[in-house]
Amino acid sequence: MKSNKPVCVTGASGFIAAHIVRELLERGYRVRGTVRKSPQSYPFLLGLPGAAERLELVEADLLAAGSYDQAVEGCDYVMHTASPYKINVENPQVDLVDPALHGTETLLESCLKSGDVKRVIFTSSIAAITDEPDSKKVFTEKDWNIMSSLDRNPYHYSKTVAELAAWDFIMKKRPAFDLVAINPFMVIGPSLGPSLNTSNQIIRDIMIGVYPCIMDLNWGFVDVRDVAKAHIFAMETDTASGRYLCSAESIHMRDLVAQLKSSGFRGYALPKIDLSGKIGTLLMKALSFTQPKDTGAYIRINIGRTMRYDNSKIRRELALSFIPIKKSLTEAVNDMVKWGHLTSQQR
Repeated sequence: MKSNKPVCVTGASGFIAAHIVRELLERGYRVRGTVRKSPQSYPFLLGLPGAAERLELVEADLLAAGSYDQAVEGCDYVMHTASPYKINVENPQVDLVDPALHGTETLLESCLKSGDVKRVIFTSSIAAITDEPDSKKVFTEKDWNIMSSLDRNPYHYSKTVAELAAWDFIMKKRPAFDLVAINPFMVIGPSLGPSLNTSNQIIRDIMIGVYPCIMDLNWGFVDVRDVAKAHIFAMETDTASGRYLCSAESIHMRDLVAQLKSSGFRGYALPKIDLSGKIGTLLMKALSFTQPKDTGAYIRINIGRTMRYDNSKIRRELALSFIPIKKSLTEAVNDMVKWGHLTSQQR
């Protein structure tokens, strides 16, 4: 029998958060989710199995002091997922850093005020670990991104300063609750809502010809359902502590395209020319200056580098096993077709 106390999930309509809500309801928990608009604006949440009896949605604003007071009241556990995820923005401070940083501080202040919260599970990112793969280094939870700024990978910077602020809050204010951070890599898979998340959009862009050639890029991927389970395992495991890298496997763009083809997605404009060699990489770096500022910077920083990391902590301490990424890719593509983000093609 689950506790009658609700679990608070901020940003409940988000790609990851919606799966956390679904998983919590499936496990018998009561859930109180925060949303930006009227609860009736989110029928995909209200229609989840168990939602009618055990889901409450409340409005909250990342930048409004006290906005989370009602949401966290009476909750033992709070999952803070609310944070903007955009690559190209006009004003990084206003569009990314302010909501990520001040939203974290606002949420933690509400948790401190409530006196009920036992643990906050914080949705961070690989972006807070590094913004630059290093073929000679294996990244772990001990690593922090010290390279990003408002001018260089501002999204990565926003995630870094937000997580640092959370740990600083714990260290300085010594609240009764503890903090656990989940640091996922690129999160893909089926969406419970109609919006297109940024990581799935990269897959879509590869399929519709935005990337006309194969570049020397590789990404760490994790299924959104595994990320949701990681949050819940971090809540349910008393000994959980610190940060957890959350990624199933790294895949080169060349292998990603091959996996999509082998899954039957041949009717799309998948890249055919392989420019992942040294000459191709030099050409792609030159062409990156024709892209939007932050997209171009991302390509120049990541191309020709291999991301290596150690995910043994989350496997060992939270007993998390991962869905194979080929399965995630297939389901993500089929889901994007269902929501109209991709046209259905002959397979």
